Amino acid sequence: MRISKQALFAFSVAVGLVAGAAQAAPPQAIVKEVMTQPLDDYPGKEALMITVEYPPGAVDPVHRHRAHSFIYVLEGSIVMQVQGGQEVTLTPGQTFYEGPNDLHTVGRNASESRPAKFTVLLLKDRNAPFFIPEH
Repeated sequence: MRISKQALFAFSVAVGLVAGAAQAAPPQAIVKEVMTQPLDDYPGKEALMITVEYPPGAVDPVHRHRAHSFIYVLEGSIVMQVQGGQEVTLTPGQTFYEGPNDLHTVGRNASESRPAKFTVLLLKDRNAPFFIPEH
């Protein structure tokens, strides 16, 4: 069986595109600050409220928050896990908690075709970063 140069070229391009797609990074979360409020009753502490939108297929890197983090799912379905805990899939109205010493090992959209959105309330040190990637 002979394969034409054009067919071989087309096959090579297709394989390259598939390989490139397989190596492409997943979409990133879209984070928006809703509000920050100093907690005067707790010197040096503040509350930070954010919304997080996961496009289809979005995956967070392993990270920490160094905060008490309260998650409430608004839309779609998300998968969460902290080191030593169970992986859980959450849907609208469900919640998740991360403590200041937790390592957030899984955070992703459960769907490859539908977006997800959740709100997070973080109680943290004032002016400290709320997202610390683990290397």
